[in-house]
Amino acid sequence: MNRTMIAQVRIDEPARIEGFLEHVRNTRYMAFLVVRDRSGSVQATIEKQLHPEWAELLDTLSVESVVSIEGTLRENLQVKLGGRELIPIKLEILSLAAPLPLTKDSNIDTRMDYRWLDLRGEKERLLFEVQTCLVSAMREFLLQREFLEIHTPKLIAAASESGADVFEVGYFDRKAYLAQSPQFYKQMAMAAGFERIFETGPVFRAEKSYTNRHTTEFTGFDLEFSYIESFHNVMNLEAEMLAYALERVQKQFGEAIERHYGTTVVVPKLPFPVIALPELYRELEKRYGYHLAESERGDTTTEAEQLSYRFSMEEFNHEFLLITDFAAEKRAFYHMRKDGVPQGYDLVWRGVEITTGAQREHRYDVLCRQAEERGLGEDVKFYTEFFRYGCPPHGGFGLGVDRLTMMLLGTGIKEAMFLFRGPNRLTP
Repeated sequence: MNRTMIAQVRIDEPARIEGFLEHVRNTRYMAFLVVRDRSGSVQATIEKQLHPEWAELLDTLSVESVVSIEGTLRENLQVKLGGRELIPIKLEILSLAAPLPLTKDSNIDTRMDYRWLDLRGEKERLLFEVQTCLVSAMREFLLQREFLEIHTPKLIAAASESGADVFEVGYFDRKAYLAQSPQFYKQMAMAAGFERIFETGPVFRAEKSYTNRHTTEFTGFDLEFSYIESFHNVMNLEAEMLAYALERVQKQFGEAIERHYGTTVVVPKLPFPVIALPELYRELEKRYGYHLAESERGDTTTEAEQLSYRFSMEEFNHEFLLITDFAAEKRAFYHMRKDGVPQGYDLVWRGVEITTGAQREHRYDVLCRQAEERGLGEDVKFYTEFFRYGCPPHGGFGLGVDRLTMMLLGTGIKEAMFLFRGPNRLTP
């Protein structure tokens, strides 16, 4: 008999289910086993006098053991788990579980030590169902607009953002680095005439940061497209994509997210509100008394991002806020500048920055000059060569899939990833 998923088992039909034992209650005359697979849970009810040959086996069963059970599903309104129970005719232990090292009160670090156990719950599985839906919807949105999906190298010869915060690795007889982003190769695709591309893949940042939103390796969702008129085209595309994806998530998982995570999925209205950084700081000072020295106002601070959420909700009734007009020294050298102002933006969602996007500098001479200003001339010479033979105006952005999931569900970054990587975490 082939295995049947628990959610597909029908009343009065024989079936074989396989899964983890979520709960075991073994009494003198009866045994009650709650079995869980990826589709749901069901109670198997055993009258021990009908199966004396199972006595020793039932005595050895432990929570989270993996079992195979054949039987017939019956209605029983007294059963709390869906008013149905499986009456077994065959019981087999596929894998016996040792006593669990985790409890409901285990701290986050212990949970990360045993992440494969921590992930077995319905709530945890929901997170990755939501993440799958989110990424799938963003990919679908772009494919509908004739974007190509590419996969770029993660071993590179020069730092992709700056000379800092990179992991250096030995590469035969020379040095290499783990890519901080696919930025250079996204732009190479523009120079190749691909016009519209995106990528989902690993990103590495050698930051010794211990916040609940930073990690040394994460999954990035990046895109780039050509023949734009300004960075406003990039902002508008991102807003449309996120609205599309969040609507999909809300329809498919909105109720489950509210039940398990206590947060509401809000489908954002278009267009997203936009504010220049100097104006934002004026508003934050006027409304909330937040003061920052003039020398520090070229970029956002963590506190300013948090206050910007409050401001955006009060002023625009919107969870998202696009912030423009950052100082040139706070933006990457490859951002286009107009009158000295970088033509880019940050997108803040619920008080946390989730995106940096921009129109890129596509003019070879200007790009080389801006690289030289940062002392990166020789290091990025291979990159500037992409623009030497003609390249269309273009722009793009990058999203952290894990941070996006974290903000959507209201978790910490460690829970929002399959396996977290940080300065003190390299296993499992």
